[in-house]
Amino acid sequence: MTDFYLLDEKLTDDERGIRDRLRAFCEAEITPVINGYWERAEFPLQLVPKIATLQMAGGTIEGYGCPGMSATAAGLVSMEWARADGSMGTFYGVHSNLAMQSIALLGSDEQKERWLPPMADLDAIGAFALTEPDHGSDAVHLETSVRRDGDEHVINGRKRWIGNASIADVVIVWARDEDGHVGGYLVEKGTPGFEATVMTGKTALRAVWQADITLTDVRVPVENRLPGGRNFRDVAGVLSRTRYTVAWRALGMALAAYEAALAYARQREQFGKPIASYQLVQDKLSRMLAEITAMQLLCLRLSELAEDGRLTAGMASLAKMNHAAKAREIVGMARDILGGNGILLENHVARQHADMEAIFTFEGTDSIQALIVAREITGHNAITT
Repeated sequence: MTDFYLLDEKLTDDERGIRDRLRAFCEAEITPVINGYWERAEFPLQLVPKIATLQMAGGTIEGYGCPGMSATAAGLVSMEWARADGSMGTFYGVHSNLAMQSIALLGSDEQKERWLPPMADLDAIGAFALTEPDHGSDAVHLETSVRRDGDEHVINGRKRWIGNASIADVVIVWARDEDGHVGGYLVEKGTPGFEATVMTGKTALRAVWQADITLTDVRVPVENRLPGGRNFRDVAGVLSRTRYTVAWRALGMALAAYEAALAYARQREQFGKPIASYQLVQDKLSRMLAEITAMQLLCLRLSELAEDGRLTAGMASLAKMNHAAKAREIVGMARDILGGNGILLENHVARQHADMEAIFTFEGTDSIQALIVAREITGHNAITT
């Protein structure tokens, strides 16, 4: 039981249908195979054509072959991907939320016409290259440079932790021009001087590939610059618009862990009784459900605000900060309930337990989210710029 307050009643028929269709897909196609990919640190490329048949990429984007779903439906999609697997949730989030939304929000009509339809069909994969080896939380100080040379822009620099970059058909590279302005540039697959190397040794999100990128005199046509991206505020605007879906993803991770722990507790017997009958386990399950219910309520309200255009950066950060921390606790309790079996991949919680560490950190650490919220409520900016 994960809908303790009957929140399903708050969804529309379309929203329930989207959620249920993706859940059924994940249970049939993702859950049975994902542990092997995770253990091998291999991305399941062969699943991409099957994912494409869902026609969910692009989320709230209208037109261009995108589904134009509600903000709540988009949140539910992010939740279901994460409920199935954190790695697949990352693949989808980078492609649909970061890359496609950047083009939809900041791109020219020509850029939208060229890229959004094939990206909606997953015939083209997108990536979003902001983080650098020396600039994560302080990405505002990014050092990747770009200069104008006739009808081209020339980009030099490095990026790190870039999901999908090694398989992407287009990577949105954020770089600083000679006047100090930060903008986004569409770097297409096969462009000379662009090199993406898959990172190894990860202990989380092992079934999705993140890459180190080097850009050496990478030349892109002037028309490949996102015209809506003029400074770092535009980057932050994209992140604020997509961050609410990360809160939904944390909820999905928490749901998966709770459901696994509850099922295990009901069937696992110790001292002659199911462990679900013991007070200590019941206390954990009750507290997990309480946090999940609170997360569900906050996510639904957050999506309503996003739908109305009233979502602020602080609101999005509050949800990401709270949900990532609470989901981390819930996954930890689930692993505890499973005991020694909790570290076996076959029981799925071990993968969620590892992956949650990445979700706790990416798209803004816990501390950075807190400072964004505090900036909004105090009027004082404690983030060094």
